[in-house]
Amino acid sequence: MQPNIHDAVRSVYSSAVTIWGNTVDELIVHDQNGVEVTIVPATVTAELATLQANYESEQTAQANTKASALAKLTALGLTQDEVKAIVG
Repeated sequence: MQPNIHDAVRSVYSSAVTIWGNTVDELIVHDQNGVEVTIVPATVTAELATLQANYESEQTAQANTKASALAKLTALGLTQDEVKAIVG
């Protein structure tokens, strides 16, 4: 699942339990005791960019691995229909 701003908050602020808001400017964050957690918007924005880059890299790696596996099955002599029957 693609990361969102709440994932970035949780990644940077381990004490964050309750998060309201969908943009960095709207965020209100509380810990388990209901105490507001002070956040640094630039830190959250940077973490979100990192999480998104990691997500995109993982998606690319999975697609490349699948393509490689399909190519290897085809190289072994399986037809495209046989490969599709195996992997769906």
